[in-house]
Amino acid sequence: MTRYKLTIEYKGTDYAGWQRQDDVPTVQQAIEEAIASFSQQDVKIHAAGRTDAGVHAKGQVAHVDLDKFSRDMEPFEIAKAINAFLRPQPITIVKVEEVSDDFESRFHAKNKLYQYRLLNRPAFPAIEQGLVWHIRRPLDVEAMKTAAQILIGYHDFSTFRDSQCQAKSPEKTLARLDVTARDYDAYDGQEIIFEAEGRSFLHHQVRNMVGTLTLVGEGKWSADDLKAALEARDRTKGGPTAPSDGLYLVRIDYP
Repeated sequence: MTRYKLTIEYKGTDYAGWQRQDDVPTVQQAIEEAIASFSQQDVKIHAAGRTDAGVHAKGQVAHVDLDKFSRDMEPFEIAKAINAFLRPQPITIVKVEEVSDDFESRFHAKNKLYQYRLLNRPAFPAIEQGLVWHIRRPLDVEAMKTAAQILIGYHDFSTFRDSQCQAKSPEKTLARLDVTARDYDAYDGQEIIFEAEGRSFLHHQVRNMVGTLTLVGEGKWSADDLKAALEARDRTKGGPTAPSDGLYLVRIDYP
């Protein structure tokens, strides 16, 4: 058996998340079936993290153990073969690498980068429906940027933790939370981008932080309100959960 590291990109709109489930399409199932189709091997792939329904990835990482093939295959050939059976689904294997037998995609990850995309303009998105969160009301980017700094560092993030979260502790270290804006179109529409970086995250943590920061952007909350919500360690004291549409798992770093 040889262990391979897979770097995966997918559009999560039509999937019930990463993890295989009964009677619903998932990203894990699609990839396992594609591997079986080209190799005749029934395998289970292990991801660095499970993304929710509707969440996208540009750099998801998983590992899989494969028996020898009928002929020697280079990693790029394995990626090409899997992708041939994934088409036309919006899932692609960007890269395959041979790794040591003890490599674990989840437990060896040292850092993750998530990006959240928000479209701020009156008109709804025609082309990127399902790929951004659309908010019509004007948002104060500078106010959100300033407030976001309150969340950086080691905290009890219970206020931003989903009730179904299975993490042993609500305490996490948020290494970075940047808020930036750029022109989305030629008609004053802007795309607001939130980038959150850390070793690991609680269930819905990024979406809950983004949803809460939009309250600051709308002028309904101040930075002090956000600080009080964080210190309350109570999900009911936080803001709304941003929809899955705008969330992307961008990159996972390894030693």
